[in-house]
Amino acid sequence: MRCKNCNNSTFYHIENNYIKCKNCKKKYSLKKLKKDTKIIEYFCNNINANEAAKLLHINYRTAKNRYDQLRYKLSKYLEEEYNKTAKDYSNYEEYYYFNTKQRQKKIKSLFEAVNIIGFYSEDKVYTLLMPQIPSRTKEESEYFQEYLSWHKIYSKESYKKTNLKKFWLFLEENLKKYKGFNQEHFFYYLKECEFKFNYSKKEQITILNKIY
Repeated sequence: MRCKNCNNSTFYHIENNYIKCKNCKKKYSLKKLKKDTKIIEYFCNNINANEAAKLLHINYRTAKNRYDQLRYKLSKYLEEEYNKTAKDYSNYEEYYYFNTKQRQKKIKSLFEAVNIIGFYSEDKVYTLLMPQIPSRTKEESEYFQEYLSWHKIYSKESYKKTNLKKFWLFLEENLKKYKGFNQEHFFYYLKECEFKFNYSKKEQITILNKIY
C-alpha cells in the first residue's frame, strides 16, 4: 500500500495493530485496512452493501458510505483515463435509460428517461450524461417524442452488434439489482457499470486498492 498523505510505501508497525508511515508519520489501522480491502472485493464481485455489511458484521450505513466513496473515486479515475485517450469518435450512440417502474408502463415518456451518450474508443466504453429533455405540452409531446426516436445521435456502425450495444444491455441488467436510488446519483451508478464493463474483476480490485 501507499500512504494517502505522502504516497510513501514504507511503514513502521506500532502497538494496537497500527502502522505508521516512515515519511510523514501518518497512522493507519490494520483492522480498518483489512475491512476496506474486503469491501473492495465485495464491491467488485457485485455483492451489495447490505450483504457486505452482514458479512463484515458492520452496520449498513458504514458499508453504504464505503460503496459511495468507491463510486466517487472510480468516476474520477474514469474521467482521468478518458482525458488521456486518443479520442476516436467513429463509434458512438445516444441511449435513453428507463428505470424498472418506467419500463413497466405501456406508454413510456422520453421526458422521464435518462439521456446518455456512449463512445467506444481504444477497446473501452465511455459515457456522458446528456441534459434531461425538457417536457412539452400534451399536444407537442407526441410529435416531439416521435421526432426524438427517429433523430437519435448515432454513428454509422451503431446498427451492428457493437460493444456499445453490449454495454447498454450490461447497464440495464446491472441496474436491475438496485431496488431504487436517487435519480441525482444516477451518474455514479452509470460510472460503476462503465468501470465493471471495461475492466476484469482482477483489474477492478487492483485499481480500487490503488486509488481508494
